[in-house]
Amino acid sequence: VQLVESGGGLLQPGGSLRLSCKASGFAFSSYGMRWYRQAPGKGRELVAAITNDGRTTNYADSVKGRFTISRDNAGNTVYLQMSSLKPEDTAVYYCHRPLDYWGQGTQVTVSS
Repeated sequence: VQLVESGGGLLQPGGSLRLSCKASGFAFSSYGMRWYRQAPGKGRELVAAITNDGRTTNYADSVKGRFTISRDNAGNTVYLQMSSLKPEDTAVYYCHRPLDYWGQGTQVTVSS
């Protein structure tokens, strides 16, 4: 199993960014996928989740209405579209596949 995130960066408050997670080594369309984040000095937080068929999504209250999780099963990729970004969204963002597979993370920094 391999999960490779990309798309992080430095941007100003109010900006938008799309993270990608390319999966390999397993039957991607059979698994729900999740995005977590970890801010400096804090624990890892579940941000968004999506079912294997993409029909159901769930979000942390802190990102509802601003973030959208989606997936492309043909391309073995899960996305996290982030908009109206705030400084408190600054964190390393991780792709996760149950039970315990993680990507290496991608840094998102929101600062003026």
